[in-house]
Amino acid sequence: MQKIVPSYSGTLRSHLVEVPQCIAECTGIRIFGRRIKSLVFSTDVAIIKNINGDAIIAVYPFTPQPSIAQAIISVSDVPVFVGVGGGVTNGRRSVRLATYAEHQGAFGVVVNAPIADETIAQIKDVVDIPVIATIVSSQMDVGKRIASGADILNVSGAAQTPEIVRKIRSEFPDIPIIATGGPTDESIMETIHAGANAITYTPPTNGSLFAESMRRYRARYTTEE
Repeated sequence: MQKIVPSYSGTLRSHLVEVPQCIAECTGIRIFGRRIKSLVFSTDVAIIKNINGDAIIAVYPFTPQPSIAQAIISVSDVPVFVGVGGGVTNGRRSVRLATYAEHQGAFGVVVNAPIADETIAQIKDVVDIPVIATIVSSQMDVGKRIASGADILNVSGAAQTPEIVRKIRSEFPDIPIIATGGPTDESIMETIHAGANAITYTPPTNGSLFAESMRRYRARYTTEE
């Protein structure tokens, strides 16, 4: 029997950005009592405040800064997972950033693919929130990441993501896996069927959403000849 879920969206919030409904098909990952299925990949506070994802994954291509993490955590209504480096930022600085992120209220810390296994172990020694290790290739030594203290894997392999997830799931059946789902329901479902427990979703940009609004506003003042 299909469940009927009552819904209320109001007037002013009826145009919120929604994650694809098919993400509900995955099992989710329970962290500190919260079941998380969808993670929104964004650092745009306006998007973060107006989207219905279960959590936010706040990673960006700059040196991680506590002020950015604090701004996102203060705005978000859902748990935030904070990037603490792994590329340009590494070693003891990443460890300090992870400690600070926990004190700010982060639900977990995300480390990028180039990070050393030793740094993962050092982070795990000082935080009580999950350490999420990013996997970008099937050639990476996932076993060492897990042995070093990674609690959750974040698979980001572009078109190869389902294949990477499938390989990891066959070798490590119990490890929680977050993975990028791609742009379509079909690609998301493929990733879920490969073994992902949760899906990261990249929302439209603020600019593209505002452009659509402006097109609608202009249409109101267009007269037919």
